[in-house]
Amino acid sequence: MAFLKTDCGRRVYYEDYGSGKRAVILIHGWGFSCRAWDNTLPALLDAGHRVVMIDHRGCGRSDKDFPDLGIEAIAGDVVNLVTALGLESSVLNGWSLGGAVAVEAADRLGRRCAGLALTGGATPIYTQKPDFAAGGTEADMAATLAGLVADRVSFLAGLSQAVCAKDVGEPLVRWMWQVFCEASPMAHVTLGQLAALDQRRQLAAMNMPIVSFVGLEDVFVAPEICRWVGEHNANARVIEYAGVGHAPFIEVAEQYNRDLLAFLAEVV
Repeated sequence: MAFLKTDCGRRVYYEDYGSGKRAVILIHGWGFSCRAWDNTLPALLDAGHRVVMIDHRGCGRSDKDFPDLGIEAIAGDVVNLVTALGLESSVLNGWSLGGAVAVEAADRLGRRCAGLALTGGATPIYTQKPDFAAGGTEADMAATLAGLVADRVSFLAGLSQAVCAKDVGEPLVRWMWQVFCEASPMAHVTLGQLAALDQRRQLAAMNMPIVSFVGLEDVFVAPEICRWVGEHNANARVIEYAGVGHAPFIEVAEQYNRDLLAFLAEVV
């Protein structure tokens, strides 16, 4: 087990597979852990990639009692981990809220980030803005947070049922529920930050290869949000999966892995 010690003295858990000065960094979604990528890791390693997976503050095996659980703080952990591991180049892949983390981290890394993958990425926005109608509303987010605080266990059970559009089986759904329940009871603070998120300026200006993976039946991040980068950044393309929900790396793992590897092969 490996941990990155942060400035506040708390620790962030990570796993580091392979060797070399370049790595694919896998960043999970809200409330989950690096176990999200268990179907992705073997394919990347078989293709010769070094892979680093990190647990967000308050999630998985990372410490739970961080004073700052914000998206920018988590992105800072990703940047600090790249530095601590001596990586000269990285490709970031962020799922869901991890997409927002990946955008912020990629912006800070600059030339040390060679490519960006967004998997059902909750970026550049999550809730509706005056000039962007996709997504939920701030009132929706407030209701979500209230439900999460009022009955966390039941809320997370329902969340686990809705992640996948395809029938992945009850054991896998129960496994997701268990992983969600391991997160800090204060992790709703991180989720709440999506309400004000607006990374359009950052994402449009990024000068690196970008791919956005979109499940067309995603009930958490509207496909219109995931398509935005393909419409506003000439370096980006969008790959869509019919009949797939919020977790293509689970629902259509083989196809997703092929598409991700093809993208990585193009990143110089």
